[in-house]
Amino acid sequence: MESLDAVSSEIIDAIDIADSLDALEAIRIDALGKKGRISLMMRELGGMNAEDRRAAGQTLNRVKDDIATAIDAKQKILAAVVLNERLEAERLDVSLPSRPHTDARLHPLSRTIEEVIAIFAEMGFQVAEGPDIESDYYNFTALNIPPEHPARQEHDTFYLPADAEGGRKVLRTHTSPVQIRTMESQDPPIRIIVPGRTYRSDHDATHSPMFHQCEGLVIGDGIHMGHLKGCLIDFCRAFFGVDDLPVRFRPSYFPFTEPSAEVDIGCTRQNGALKIGAGDDWLEILGSGMVNPRVLENCGYDPEKYQGFAFGMGIERIAMLKYGIPDLRTFYDSDLRWMRHYGFLPFDAPSIHAGLSGGGI
Repeated sequence: MESLDAVSSEIIDAIDIADSLDALEAIRIDALGKKGRISLMMRELGGMNAEDRRAAGQTLNRVKDDIATAIDAKQKILAAVVLNERLEAERLDVSLPSRPHTDARLHPLSRTIEEVIAIFAEMGFQVAEGPDIESDYYNFTALNIPPEHPARQEHDTFYLPADAEGGRKVLRTHTSPVQIRTMESQDPPIRIIVPGRTYRSDHDATHSPMFHQCEGLVIGDGIHMGHLKGCLIDFCRAFFGVDDLPVRFRPSYFPFTEPSAEVDIGCTRQNGALKIGAGDDWLEILGSGMVNPRVLENCGYDPEKYQGFAFGMGIERIAMLKYGIPDLRTFYDSDLRWMRHYGFLPFDAPSIHAGLSGGGI
């Protein structure tokens, strides 16, 4: 075994002259590592007799503690030097100009939903919500959609794996199931709108596999088609900001309404540009109709006593029309440049400034 005093003195001297943390770490490994000089000396104790082993062990432990203490003290000194060098090199120049402030923007879809809610709120509508994952009953059957309807096919609807009983839930294809859930849970009168996400297996410049709809439902005693027309005419004029906006109702078909009507608004098309307002052309924006008596019966209502109307619109569609957004896919690109162009600062809620035409509901 080497002379402990000589080894200790040599290692302590090396620690004193170490000029970096890396150099100090190398000294520590050479002295106290698994194959270090002190560690190897500790292994030699096994070959000594009990008396010599006791004396040498005590001395080795003392030397080992002295070296560890010296390394720790030197490490603190070198760490302080490194920190001071970093503070000097990375000093903040407070005379530099601040970074430009960027205003947050409200997404066009968020703004459109808030506008729609604000307009219908002045008509006395409440917001209702429901689950995105629905049963076949709420999404189709209760709404009088027959089994052979194309919307129930795999290529149009996202189905989830079958459960133990073989039933398959769907990602809701419209927000109409919330209308059914609302009618099942409360008695008339009902006046709700249902904004929310919907899902269909489609994707192009005007369709997205996930998109937003807002549907409305009014149920009560004596509700008729005039109430439906007055409500939607006022909405269209308030939303697009055109007081004399032409609105027409064109006969159509939906399984859950009877009679049914598409709602068109007046527009002009010139040089590839679309302008909402009085003109020589029409643009379809939403569907509507009187609630089918079968739907009322499915919810436990007496169709001889209660009537109602319903309507539905695509939030992306009306936002594209109002704000001149040409491609639906850009709504979901998360492009900050797009947001700076089409996004909005906080706004005051719009007002229809008038009651419903046709005497109200």
